[in-house]
Amino acid sequence: MELSSSRFVPAPPQRVWDALNDPETLKACIPGCESFEAQADGSWAATVAAKVGPVSARFRGRIELADVNPPAGYTLRFQGQGGAAGFANGEAKVGLAPAEGGTTLNYSASAQIGGKLAQVGSRLVDGAAAKLADDFFARFVERLAPPAAVAAPAPAPVPAPAPGAGGARWIRFAALAAIVALIAWLAFRGGFRP
Repeated sequence: MELSSSRFVPAPPQRVWDALNDPETLKACIPGCESFEAQADGSWAATVAAKVGPVSARFRGRIELADVNPPAGYTLRFQGQGGAAGFANGEAKVGLAPAEGGTTLNYSASAQIGGKLAQVGSRLVDGAAAKLADDFFARFVERLAPPAAVAAPAPAPVPAPAPGAGGARWIRFAALAAIVALIAWLAFRGGFRP
């Protein structure tokens, strides 16, 4: 499975970087995440309950960082196991770039899955990955959005520019959420085992 996209996050690159490296933030943003803990060797161990079509399981896995270049990006390598549900292995390259009003998060991921997950079918797996990515990025952006942007729903004297800018940001954000969620989902659906 191959996936690449970009998302817009309404926060500066350093803040996005810090959030992407904070276990508590990741645990709160990853759908079904039961634990996400930094390990002494620099890797992360995670447990996620997930359902992909008819396959439900608790996945345990391990994520390692490579090519770390703060706050520009890194490579995530993951491996996970979900018992009879199957496994997932792969890597994702994540890059952060300053953008007007925030950060553009670019990612490219590749993964191999096996077991019952591989039997579900690529359309169902792709759909589940997209949903998880969208859910992850929605939570991630909500956490990082400036309080003023969250507090101001839709008033304003000139609403025309705000919807255009907001719409473009949400489209970029949706793409970014997909990568992070996909990475987490791929890692967690197969589960990581330390």
